[in-house]
Amino acid sequence: MRELKTFSRKEGGLYLTATFGQQMMYNTINMFTSYFARDVLFIPAMTVGLIMTVAQVWDAVNDPLMGVVVDKTRTKLGKCRPYLLTAPGLIFVFTMLLYLCSPYQHGAGASGGHNAMVVAWALVGYMLVDLAYTMGDIPLWGITALMTENEKHRQKLQALARAIGGIGGGISIALFQPIALQFGQWMGKNGLPDDRRGSILTAFILMAVGLVTFQLAGVFVKERIVPAHRGKGLAGNIKMLWRNRPFRQLMVSGVVSSPRNLIGLVSVPLVNYYFASKDPGLALFYTALFGIGIAVGQFPVQGLSHKLLERWSKRDLYIAPNLAEIPVNVLLFALFFVSLNAAGGLTNVFLLVPMFLTFVVKGAASGLYYVLQANMIADAVDYEDYNSHQRPDGLFFAGLTFLAKISNGVSTLIYQSLSALVGLSGLNIIILQNMIDTGKIPRELMRRGSSSIVHSFRGGALTGNQLYQFFGMMFFALSILPAIAGLLAALPMRKYALPEDKYQEILAVLQERRRLEGELAEG
Repeated sequence: MRELKTFSRKEGGLYLTATFGQQMMYNTINMFTSYFARDVLFIPAMTVGLIMTVAQVWDAVNDPLMGVVVDKTRTKLGKCRPYLLTAPGLIFVFTMLLYLCSPYQHGAGASGGHNAMVVAWALVGYMLVDLAYTMGDIPLWGITALMTENEKHRQKLQALARAIGGIGGGISIALFQPIALQFGQWMGKNGLPDDRRGSILTAFILMAVGLVTFQLAGVFVKERIVPAHRGKGLAGNIKMLWRNRPFRQLMVSGVVSSPRNLIGLVSVPLVNYYFASKDPGLALFYTALFGIGIAVGQFPVQGLSHKLLERWSKRDLYIAPNLAEIPVNVLLFALFFVSLNAAGGLTNVFLLVPMFLTFVVKGAASGLYYVLQANMIADAVDYEDYNSHQRPDGLFFAGLTFLAKISNGVSTLIYQSLSALVGLSGLNIIILQNMIDTGKIPRELMRRGSSSIVHSFRGGALTGNQLYQFFGMMFFALSILPAIAGLLAALPMRKYALPEDKYQEILAVLQERRRLEGELAEG
């Protein structure tokens, strides 16, 4: 029997290092919409949400087009490597230009023309970053199906890639705000921090590390499978995607599960305003604490997912974390209400410990979910190869890129809309930050139903009830919405179109087909 082509241990290690850098860059980009745009530039929350809505429309066109372009690419380096060599540098340049956006103006003397330019800069800059990121992300995941013919090697590589990438992304989230706050204090004037300059310098450092490590995939990874491709127009490719039922089910499930991404958006302002009150040391402690909780759950599950797949079907392992997370999220929301009558709120150790444990479970659930998502999209590529003798890896993994970005976009729109609804936007954020800069702790001043003014600045004021609404909204977005998303994500997968026994039959046929094609090529 012919030995299956596969990658070396060194090559696999360099690929995993590249996923570390790519996710570090990705989450630094996400910090722009989750933190920098609203809480540093003070762009109104609803405007940030609208920017993401336009970006989602752009994604709907950009991702499948890029997938088609990758699939039609034929070079001596392969079809994915040329983009992996080019994209990291473009992502770095466009992201740093995005972070150089000017602050939005509020109050008397605000210039409408200036604010329009700020919004235009943010929108166009984000779309350019999105284009460059798509150029790198689709080939990075698509190349896993071209590096090896061995299904178990591919599954293990994708599982480890999710884990290692998660570490890179987690480091970016954990370090961005504490470092930015510390830099901001060092670079500030007249006793007030300069959060904008601190954030720009932090983004530069994290993006530079991501650039160097992401670039390794394009330089060292090899493509071993040369897929046949019959050209189709965009309309034909969209029809092919829709006809592929396993892929279609995964897309529907992934879109409705978008609110699970709210954890990355809510955790930054929650730590900043509720737990740390803009103190760099406390921000690092609480970000690390919750990040460790997620890591304790996520990385072991991702690393062992290939072992779990030997005992359970992909369908069952996909559905399980979505359902398991529901009661944990409900518990997390309940802890917020219990904390209203506890000394120190959720910083009280008796409440902080169970909150930490909810993050452990959430990390395990999301880790397994994302590994299975990548594995099952790769299976959908095999399913298409079996049925149509085409292997459009780029087009199908564009779906994975699309899901990542649409989930982030939908989550951002939801969170910013909720923020606008409770007034956590614009001038109120400026007042909230001034409250903290003058030594007040917001969580100690929030009072449900209280109309007493707790702080005023620049002609505006905040009451105890407004602070309660701010933090209540954050915990609602962190817990109840992901619980609903988990239930919705499981529903499309109840009757999964590619059960394990059927997939193994398809895989055997494909391997035999490649063996015969190899013999014909040699003969």
